[in-house]
Amino acid sequence: MQTILVTGGAGFIGSNFIHIASKNPNIRLINLDNLTYAGNLDSLKDIDHDSRYTFIQGDICDSDLVNDSFAQYQPDSIVHFAAESHVDRSIDGPGEFIRTNIQGTFTLLEGARKYWRELGEEKQDKFRFLHISTDEVYGSLGASGFFTEETAYAPNSPYSASKASSDHLVRAYHHTYGLPVLMSNCSNNYGPYQFPEKLIPLMILNALEGKALPIYGNGQNVRDWLYVEDHCQAILRVLEAGKPGEKYNIGGHNEKKNLDIVHTLCNILDEKKPRSDGKSYREQITYVKDRPGHDMRYAIDASKIQKELGWVPAETFETGIVKTVEWYLNNLEWCRRVTDGSYRRERLGLVARGAGHGV
Repeated sequence: MQTILVTGGAGFIGSNFIHIASKNPNIRLINLDNLTYAGNLDSLKDIDHDSRYTFIQGDICDSDLVNDSFAQYQPDSIVHFAAESHVDRSIDGPGEFIRTNIQGTFTLLEGARKYWRELGEEKQDKFRFLHISTDEVYGSLGASGFFTEETAYAPNSPYSASKASSDHLVRAYHHTYGLPVLMSNCSNNYGPYQFPEKLIPLMILNALEGKALPIYGNGQNVRDWLYVEDHCQAILRVLEAGKPGEKYNIGGHNEKKNLDIVHTLCNILDEKKPRSDGKSYREQITYVKDRPGHDMRYAIDASKIQKELGWVPAETFETGIVKTVEWYLNNLEWCRRVTDGSYRRERLGLVARGAGHGV
């Protein structure tokens, strides 16, 4: 039985990972999550009573809790998802991103280093610390080119800067202490259980409720989209066969403009849940002031993980997006419960450049 300690397992990607990993009868899962606004145990109701699954509510910045969790559950590996992740929120309040993404990662690394050092030689050799990161650490691309594992870091938001910092810490713990770390940097995920502040679930829910579908700027910003279950399969593959000290870019080979994403969602909803007046949901599209420092284009070169580990995404965007819309149509009650009145899909991240104290 392999024990995996998952941080942030009640979040979007973390909960999908737990669902997929739990299908392996030889994996035991320990979920450490602080249940902030985007962490919801509703996403894990179907495995809540599985004897191979344990939930711990707590903060990854709490060193006593982290150390006690390592000592009690004796994990064979750590999969570290826990992070503040919404760019707009990082513009409004960067402090929590610094605390969770940097301080939290440091606390985990310190706990893992001490725990790993005390393991027997055989367990030391098998232990892995897998840090899940983002392509946003690389900055913004022009009209051509792709992010590779060798691309220089150039983060442009407080969120991406905090993730870049955590990436550097993870790398340093391998080179300085020999901790067997792995890193993955993924493109934009979409799919079930995503908190409705992100583009795709936000647009689906706003459309169904007759609200505006707000497009930042002119909608020409490009992202590479990755179906979340494909990402989770890639994580399992990296955990199984990745080389300690290496990083792996994980992408879906699906570059799409934001405006095209919204058009696609409207087309699917027009077919599956038509408006009562017979008009297209495209009628609800509006254009709003762009996000400060909005990166123009991200695109992942995922050839390394394909060549070295044999992973390729199973879903195309065309198949994955239909599955995603159908999931939200069938789980509107989940959406209502996870927002519970504390988040009303309002616009965030509108701090103007130059505004603030002493600027």
